[in-house]
Parts: sequence; structure tokens; C-alpha cells
Amino acid sequence: MADHIDWVPLAIFIFFFILVSVMGFFAARWKSGPVSASAHLDEWGLGGRRFGTWITWFLVGGDFYTAYTVIAVPALVYAVGAFGFFALPYTIIVYPFVFAVMPVLWKVAHANGYVTAADVVHGTYNSRGLELAVAITGMVATMPYIALQLIGMGVVIKAMGLTGELPIVAAFIILALYTYSSGLRAPALIAFVKDIMIYIVVLVAVVVVPAKLGGYGAVFAAANDAFTEKGGATGLILQPSQMLGYATLALGSALAAFMYPHTLTGIFASKSADTIRKNAILLPAYTLLLGLIALLGYMAHAANITVSSPNDVVPLLFKALFPPWFAGFAFSAIAIGALVPAAVMSIGAANLFTRNVWKSYLDPGISHAGEASVAKIASLVVKLGALAFTLFLPTQYAIDLQLLGGLWILQTFPALVFGLFTRWFRAEGLLLGWAVGIIWGSWTAWSNALKPLATIELGGASHSFYVGLGALILNVVVAAIATIVAARIAPDRCSVVEPL
Repeated sequence: MADHIDWVPLAIFIFFFILVSVMGFFAARWKSGPVSASAHLDEWGLGGRRFGTWITWFLVGGDFYTAYTVIAVPALVYAVGAFGFFALPYTIIVYPFVFAVMPVLWKVAHANGYVTAADVVHGTYNSRGLELAVAITGMVATMPYIALQLIGMGVVIKAMGLTGELPIVAAFIILALYTYSSGLRAPALIAFVKDIMIYIVVLVAVVVVPAKLGGYGAVFAAANDAFTEKGGATGLILQPSQMLGYATLALGSALAAFMYPHTLTGIFASKSADTIRKNAILLPAYTLLLGLIALLGYMAHAANITVSSPNDVVPLLFKALFPPWFAGFAFSAIAIGALVPAAVMSIGAANLFTRNVWKSYLDPGISHAGEASVAKIASLVVKLGALAFTLFLPTQYAIDLQLLGGLWILQTFPALVFGLFTRWFRAEGLLLGWAVGIIWGSWTAWSNALKPLATIELGGASHSFYVGLGALILNVVVAAIATIVAARIAPDRCSVVEPL
């Protein structure tokens, strides 16, 4: 193995990995509150709820734009062409939603001391069953998303010549330790370094790579030739049969994006509703970055990059076209871009377990320090679950892992969002809708080899759509019908409280 290691990129990679690890361990001393950052769940899991506009911008951008962005999106573009750009409209759709809805959610959480989405749902509907459903869904949906980050780290480590599971295990242990020690402050601090590095890598790549390959005209021509030779549903332009799948993936992904525990953690950690609105205005800068990153999939065709797995495209492109030192810098940026969201994801899931499983069912009188201790251990368990997803679930593309989590987390949308604006839905109806959406969506995805799209026959034609959005529509329909039935059976029993 030693004969195949690229020592220059590896040395630079190790340097930056050590740098951010040290920052992670020292983050507990940064912006400390009146109590120890490790002795209160608000401090460990939400950074004291005092993050301003810039910290929130880096943190939310850091856990929203992840290895999914840098590895999975270009991999899908490389494999199928224009369809892989569905991630671009989804990140445009999501920010008006954030601007309109998330400040309302923040006000509810801040006024009542809520830490998780399940806290909000329980406070709104006074239903332990619905609270537990939202909590379990959040924890399970987070695991494949963390697994995607581990895949991202794995491909850059492999590109440097390291083989076997030991490097990933070492990175996993370091991530687990500084998350355990510093909580949300660790990824918030590291996000500054991560975002700056990613911007440098992408801006250099979109200038230098086309210049080396003959310009963007040559890039698009080479990609078009590759897709023409491949045939099938690939190409630089969407085919009519892809339109519905593309649109439903974009819309479903947008609705799911801020239902995840890690993105909601960034919202709850903000110091004000205005901070969230400002971020909804500023965060689209990352959408421009995403579009540039997606083009790397086309550039790989122009560079004649051939891979056994599409997930290897970006590391091999950098390795082929850049000097070793810059390749090492790029690999570091990708790996750190996986570490930041993986840390926030495990914290968000740990908050759910602590507040809505442990405290609700096992130890209602637990102290603040006890909550923080349970959350730390739970964050380790969540990471182990993500490893299991990485090892045992068959996925052709890493992006399938994120879309699988999106299918599940979408089913919490009605319970969390509808309750902010209306008291019409009943808890029992929302719980039944959630169950139907989860069961139908999971069964459909599993029977389709965990692919995010399903196909139906209507009018003699086949139509493909995102399973997650289909399950959400079914969820809402069932919830509405069940609410009407429940209201007629027990019209005087109100299962919700007034929204703010």
C-alpha cells in the first residue's frame, strides 16, 4: 500500500485535518455561556442559542452544503447529465420557505424553551405518540445523511492511495470525540474554515479546469458526446419523460431540507428571528456555488476521467488536473465539508433522543447536566448507525442515501409546519398520515432497490416521480380524512392548542 500513497496530498490533508480537529476540541471555550458548554443541553446542543447572522450563515451553510454537494451532485451529473441539476432549483425554492416559516418556528421554540422539532410538535398537539413519531423519524432519517458524509471522506482518502477501513475509522473517532467534547460550537467554528476552503477550491476549479480542457465549449461538447454514446435517459438537456421526476425531486427536496434535525438545530441556535430572515437572504450565495460544483461532473468527461463508481469523479478530476499540493488542499476541503455536517447531524439526532425519548419516557426528572450527558452518548450511537447504513445498504449513487432520508423526514412536515399556522388538523389524523406515508414510501423505495423515483402508468404512458413527495401527498390526504372522521366522532375534544 505504501508504494501507491500520494504523500504530498496526504501530508497537506493530515495538516488541515489536525487543524480543524484542534479547533473542534477548543471550541468548547468559544462563546461560553453562564454554564459550562458541556453541562447544559442548550449550551452543548444549541451553542447557547446566541449565534448571530454570520455564525449562523456559516453554520447553516456548512451543514446544508455537505459532501452531498461536493461529491454526490457532480457524481450524478457525470452519470446522467442534466437530471443531476435538480439540486439547483431545490436550493432556490427552499429559501423563500425558510424566510416565511422558520422565523415563526424559532419564535415558538424560543418562547417555550424547545430544543427539537418533536418538542414543538408535542407542545402544539399535546400528543406523546406524535412527538415520538417525529423524534424517531428525525433520528433514523439523519443516519443515511451522515453515511453520505462518511462516503465523501472515504472517496478522498481512497484517492490519496489509502485503502481499508482504518482511515475512515480514525476520522470517525476524532469526529466523535470533539463532538462529544464541544457540542455545536465545534462545527460552528470549523464551518468558517470549511466554507472558505470550499469556495477557494471551486472558484479555482471553474477557471483552471476549463482552461486546461479547451474552454467550456469543449467541456460541454465532450459531455454531450459521452452521453450520446451512453444512450438512455442521459444528456445535456432534460428529456420530456424526465420533467416530472426532476420537478418532484426539486420540490420534495426543498420541503425536506429544513425538516432535518441538523438544519433545524442551526435555526434553533440562532439568536433571533431576524437572524434567520437575514440568512434566508444571504444563503442563496451557496446556490451559485452549487451550480459551479455540479459542472465538475461535465468537466470529468472532458478530462477523460473513467471511474468504477461515480462517487470517485471529483477526487480523480482534481488528482489528474492539479498539482499534488492543491489536490491535497481540495481533498482536505471535501473531508472537512463532510465533518462539519456530520457533527451537526449527530448533535441534532442526539437532541431528539434526549428530549423526546429519554426524558419523555425513561427519566422525566432528568437534570440539565443529565440531558447533556445523555445527548453526548446518543451522538456516538447515531454515528455508529450511520456506519451501518454505509456498510450494509446497497446504493449505486451516494445521493440515494440523502434522498432516502428525505423520503422519511418529509413525513414530519405536516405535524411540524401545519401546526404553526392552523389548529384544524388533529393529532390522531397527523399520526395516521405519518404512518401511511412512512410505510408506503419505504415499501416503494425498497421494492425499487432504494431508488428515489417510482413509476406509475397513466393514460398508457409512464410517469416517474419522487417517492418522498408522493408519500407526503398521501400523508396529507390521510391526515385530512382522519381529522374529519375524528372531529365527527369526538367534536368537543380538542387535541391541539392555539398556534402563535
